[in-house]
Parts: sequence; structure tokens; C-alpha cells
Amino acid sequence: MIDFHELDGRNEMAYPDAYEKLRKRYPDVLNAYEKLGDAARMAGPLSEREQRLVKLALSIGAGLEGATHSHARRALEIGIGREDLQHVALLGVTTLGFPSMVRGMTWLNDLFEP
Repeated sequence: MIDFHELDGRNEMAYPDAYEKLRKRYPDVLNAYEKLGDAARMAGPLSEREQRLVKLALSIGAGLEGATHSHARRALEIGIGREDLQHVALLGVTTLGFPSMVRGMTWLNDLFEP
């Protein structure tokens, strides 16, 4: 089970080790990547809640387990509930297919079940 309550010293979610290693080795690349993400978030009218749910849906749809875990944890941090996250995965059943929906739901359940 992933402990999404594991916080770093700034009271924020700590980045995975692989991300931190990349940041140390290629700081300019990671800074540019983070700035691009910031620009994309600020470019449109979606609320933070809506953005978190969209990013989760995109991660599930793209079949990205790590991104699904990351975006689900970030959604939980801002108070989006478990049922909302699971509903995002469930909505994929007709677009992505049953196996992909189950895969996404399983990844979400990694956060909630031991």
C-alpha cells in the first residue's frame, strides 16, 4: 500500500526517488518541465479540483500506473474524496473498456487497501 500521508519537511508530498534523482542529475530539464506544467495549469479556466480529476482520468486512460498513483495522491491532498476518484475510473468503462477501467480502479485501490 502506498502511504499518501508521507509528507516531507515542507508539509507537502515528497517526490518519488526516481524523480529526485532526475532533478539532481538534470536540474534544468526538470525545472523546464515543471514550468511547462505550471503554464498549462494557468492557461485555462478549470479549477484545481477539475484539473486534478482530468489529470487522473488522462493517467488512467494512458495506462500510466505511476501517474495514476501520483495524481490520485495529489487529488486526495486537496480534499477530493475516494468515491470521486473511483468514479473517474468507473467512467472509463465505456470509453476505455472494462479491463482498462478495472486496471485504473486497481491502481486507485493501491492507495486505500493494505
